[in-house]
Amino acid sequence: MKKNKHITESGFTLLELLVVLGIIAMLAGIVGPQVMKHMGESKTKAAKVQIEDLAATLDMYKLDVGSYPNSEEGLKALIEAPNNAKRWNGPYLRKSKIPLDPWQQEYHYVSPGEHGKFDLFTLGADIKQGGEGEDQDIVSW
Repeated sequence: MKKNKHITESGFTLLELLVVLGIIAMLAGIVGPQVMKHMGESKTKAAKVQIEDLAATLDMYKLDVGSYPNSEEGLKALIEAPNNAKRWNGPYLRKSKIPLDPWQQEYHYVSPGEHGKFDLFTLGADIKQGGEGEDQDIVSW
């Protein structure tokens, strides 16, 4: 007696795969720019928070030493005692290095500043003065 074997193969055709890949590409084209826009906004917000934290840390430094570090001493004074700092009680940062901005650039510090006791800022993604969006300057004043 012969047995009939019914073999069924299941899978996707090339056309079905191409349609799915086309849909995924279209979604990525629509969603991708929105995600990148929000990522730029989050970097800007992170820079604002870091500047506020560094400004608060500079205030703690001033309470101990009696003045803000000058431009030459810079933010490095928060992790290493300057030569003229008699009551330095640091390091004032948890890590032993000055944080970089979200675009991996150093923060700019000027003391005495043009806008206050000190100016602390980053130039944004374009590393140029001015700009909008992710390219805008983030400042402490």
